[in-house]
Amino acid sequence: MKIYKTSQGILLKHRDEFYLLEDEDWDQFINDDRLYEKIKDIASSNKPFANGPDLIANELQPPVDGQEIWASGVTYYNSKLGREEESKEAGGSDFYARVYSAERPELFFKATKHRTVGSGEYVRIRDDSTWDVPEPELTLVITSKGTIVGYTIGNDMSSRSIEGENPLYLPQAKCYDGSAAVGPCIYVTDQPLPQDTTIALQVEREGTLVFEDDITIDQIKRNFTELVSYLYKECSFPHGSLLMTGTGIVPSNEFTLQHDDKISITIQPIGTLINKVR
Repeated sequence: MKIYKTSQGILLKHRDEFYLLEDEDWDQFINDDRLYEKIKDIASSNKPFANGPDLIANELQPPVDGQEIWASGVTYYNSKLGREEESKEAGGSDFYARVYSAERPELFFKATKHRTVGSGEYVRIRDDSTWDVPEPELTLVITSKGTIVGYTIGNDMSSRSIEGENPLYLPQAKCYDGSAAVGPCIYVTDQPLPQDTTIALQVEREGTLVFEDDITIDQIKRNFTELVSYLYKECSFPHGSLLMTGTGIVPSNEFTLQHDDKISITIQPIGTLINKVR
């Protein structure tokens, strides 16, 4: 089952049929611990909507409204190594080694709807940064009660030059206009994703593939319920939240994004999140 947010309303896809809900409030609809069962009930009692593919192609919006977007850091070994390398000259590499093995995970605020874009829209790199990368991440969709009800794809755009200068600059490296992309939809299932679920990244420049890599989610050190439990310990989320679970794809030190690069992140069965760089 998939949920798309469009300018005409909430679009559901169930068993290759689409259902359009024009009068439903996004925040109330998503923030439901029984989301999977609710979609099944809607599909069984409503007529299919014929123009679903056209609506997705032309009127798609990022699947977020009142939800805060948070992110997890250093959840993959590759990320630990990359963060140690970028911050060694500043003397901060030990912090990343410690957080990788610590009981408490690294969690940080990423964005609200205002700073988030959807598939087909532009992400940004900072004007005061010289080293920028996409960070493809499986993203959890969580209710206000802390229940994981779905999954989407996230791009945690990151300025490695700013974070590498000093780990305390993390908010500036991570939080700015156009720094987060999510989409294209929310995949809703009553089963955990298989451990061999693959996150694949491709970056194209002027039609030429300049970077690609992939990783499976079984390489994530921390389980999802653990991450959610720490996020919800002292924070309330009236409309639920989205939590990026970290990246295991770390380009080499020589790679940096450029304006007009095309970023494609694929996680099946969710789909592909596509953005260009502004």
